[in-house]
Amino acid sequence: MRASSTSQPLPALYEPCLCFVLQGRKRASLDGEIYVYDPLNYLVVSVPLPLSSQILEATPGKPYLCLRVAIDITTIADLLGQVPVVEEPAAKASRGLFVARTNDAMFDAVLRLVKLLEQPHDAVALGPLVIREIYYRALTGELGQRLTELCSAGANVHRVARAIHLVKSRFDEPLSIDSLARTVHMSPSSLHHHFKAVTSMSPLQFQKQIRLHEARRLMLAEGLDATSAGHRVGYESPSQFNREYRRLFGAPPRREIEAVGRGVSLELAP
Repeated sequence: MRASSTSQPLPALYEPCLCFVLQGRKRASLDGEIYVYDPLNYLVVSVPLPLSSQILEATPGKPYLCLRVAIDITTIADLLGQVPVVEEPAAKASRGLFVARTNDAMFDAVLRLVKLLEQPHDAVALGPLVIREIYYRALTGELGQRLTELCSAGANVHRVARAIHLVKSRFDEPLSIDSLARTVHMSPSSLHHHFKAVTSMSPLQFQKQIRLHEARRLMLAEGLDATSAGHRVGYESPSQFNREYRRLFGAPPRREIEAVGRGVSLELAP
């Protein structure tokens, strides 16, 4: 990702990833909590999250440069057998978003991955190995336990991650908390508590944000009008869709989409 200027805060849907800033600075906000990432600190998004993001440092001469590495749970789970075991007491579910220190070993691996972008033939063979090393560095870093929880079947974060996946994949359907809780082997009250601990939202609030982000994508990428986009993502009332869209994105659908088309408020994630 590259940007030559700073930006205003704008909602964006982040998928699970590691975000490494090579130059510049950016911040993500979740329910009033601020997470700043730069060359000294990388951002970890362990579950899909609707965030507000803003580029803080970028100029044409010194642009914001960021590398996003998607989190592959299968590879991380495979690596766990090679990661030193750290005995820690059971902890309550923590945010699916955090900032960790970028040590020398991690930064070296990230730079090697960036250099491979200019060596496509080498990247085919070496890219997966470097990405695997980056996962290993994250797992053995200061907050590696937070990633480990994603692959631990008994961990609350793992169960919440499954619930998030189900809500996200069926965002346009009516949501039954009781049914969702049974599927992930939690009580409704426990699901609500831990879901909010990880995402800062209830399952219903999370579903609403996913719906609004998807509606925005449909209007931008497929040219749907607001009424059609709202109906496609599960809204029966156009007025309710317009009201909630404006609350999240700061303007009614048509005006906000037109502004993005003019390049007024376009934001990139990560």
